[in-house]
Amino acid sequence: MAGYKVEICGVNTAALPLLKSEEKEELLKRIKSGDQEAREAFINGNLRLVLSIVQRFSQSNENIDDLFQIGCVGMIKAIDNFDITQGVQFSTYAVPMILGEIKRYLRDNNAIRVSRSLRDTAYKAIYTKESLTKRNQKEPTITEIAAEIGVSKEDIVLAMDAVQTPVSLYEPVYSEGGDTLYIMDQVSDKKNKEENWVQHIALQEAINNLGERERDIINMRFFECKTQMETAEEIGISQAQVSRLEKSALRSMKKYLS
Repeated sequence: MAGYKVEICGVNTAALPLLKSEEKEELLKRIKSGDQEAREAFINGNLRLVLSIVQRFSQSNENIDDLFQIGCVGMIKAIDNFDITQGVQFSTYAVPMILGEIKRYLRDNNAIRVSRSLRDTAYKAIYTKESLTKRNQKEPTITEIAAEIGVSKEDIVLAMDAVQTPVSLYEPVYSEGGDTLYIMDQVSDKKNKEENWVQHIALQEAINNLGERERDIINMRFFECKTQMETAEEIGISQAQVSRLEKSALRSMKKYLS
């Protein structure tokens, strides 16, 4: 995990535990009966899930420790509200809650900073636009403004966009009968849909649940796109063994995800 510290918030991420599906089910049952030790064990066993989600925000300027802590808050809320009778994987329920908690934190605490040079360019452009409008009795084009102040059209557009008051995606645009429609509800993002993240993390958990050799084979075959022969040579077993272990791993993953 390039760019990440081995220790986050005093937690050694390299030593985080990985719970098996049976262990998760047992701990969840104990949690619902009020077992605090089971709750702590389940929290520790899902810190990897929080960490994997925090990676999504690696390009932000926020402190990784802060995001990890906020993600843990979302994960704990998910634990407290999770209904074990619904037959849903905990990660499927928890991922949107963890993401939501981090997004709320970023929305409420991450002010947009505009550089001095961008502000100066924007204010010059605004002043020039007003002057040219009065002089020519018509609104000037970006090209005319850029020529007047000696700045490229691209810089003018960038500067003007930078000083616009940002609008939150959580800004309500319509409300009736308690149902509120937010700006984010009208924005389509086919690439980064929440369900895609849920599926990705559930798949990763299924792979992590395999034995070491089966996990290596799945990674080589489906993520590194190696042939069975290449995989066999690298691991040091026969192609027939690779084929058998691959089929066994896929059956285990299918059972885990069902």
